[in-house]
Amino acid sequence: MLGPRQEAQAALFYEFSLEDHVPQDHLLRSIDRFVDLSSIRAHLADYYSHTGRPSVDPELLIRMLLVGYCFGIRSVRRLCEEVHLNLAYRWFCRLDLNDRIPDHSTFSKNRHGRFRESELLRHLFETTVACCIEEGLASGQRMAVDASLIEADANKQNSTPKEEWDASSIDPADAPRAVREYLDTLDEAAFGGASEV
Repeated sequence: MLGPRQEAQAALFYEFSLEDHVPQDHLLRSIDRFVDLSSIRAHLADYYSHTGRPSVDPELLIRMLLVGYCFGIRSVRRLCEEVHLNLAYRWFCRLDLNDRIPDHSTFSKNRHGRFRESELLRHLFETTVACCIEEGLASGQRMAVDASLIEADANKQNSTPKEEWDASSIDPADAPRAVREYLDTLDEAAFGGASEV
């Protein structure tokens, strides 16, 4: 016998728990056991104004970024959509069904602003490595480097011919921030300890 036609009818009240809908073997559950972001607010306190509208919780932004890294979501716009739709992502980010997802522009402003100025991501990386050493997951004695070859995104039409290139005309102060940070790191004692740099 043909069953009755399903028609969506809005209920007046719902009883719903995200906790019940995230499988116990989900990747985010195993990650959540070890994620401790309690130090973020104290680390960033000096980078927030004491007046104005309350900000988006920085822990939420970091949890969303972790979701993006774990599941290969490279676009921040796409990440916001996925966290909006996926119950497990909402659970990991401590969002209820009614909670709004931050706008994608919030990530850019924080990542390139206060997260960079406060070196929050470095702080999180170092505390994570320290926890791994404490738990016996890493020794802290050796380091692995990915030596993948990546083709440069260089435009040969805009490059300077080798015979016209003059190294003495380069001003190090004009180098982009990423280049300056890389060169500063190479000059540090940790990298220059084995040989002269």
